[in-house]
Amino acid sequence: MKRRLMIAAAATSLWAGAAVAQHGHGSMKGPNGGPMQDVVGVHAELVLAGNTVTINILDEANKPLPAKGFSGSVLIVSGGSRETVQLAPSGDSALKGEAKNPVAAGSTVTLVLKNAAGKSGQVKF
Repeated sequence: MKRRLMIAAAATSLWAGAAVAQHGHGSMKGPNGGPMQDVVGVHAELVLAGNTVTINILDEANKPLPAKGFSGSVLIVSGGSRETVQLAPSGDSALKGEAKNPVAAGSTVTLVLKNAAGKSGQVKF
């Protein structure tokens, strides 16, 4: 009985490790050079340029997906400064928004994303 439990625990650990390895991107860069995270079944790539915040919506193969039906916002935190920026579809596969000021290097950006099916999720860059 004890041996069966050990085998089951080992199998579960291997399965969980494979799932994490498949979807854990950590410092993975997207096709546009920005960091990527998995959220609501897609890859979200963050690209910052001055005041503009862009979230590119990508599939598992990092190919652009239609952003129609997606909505979201980002919370930008830099030092004691905090700003929420609403995102709207822009082009075929991106959501964009404008911050009041240029986004400082090293800022923490938290994305809240809602897909066309109504599922929402949150990730931090």
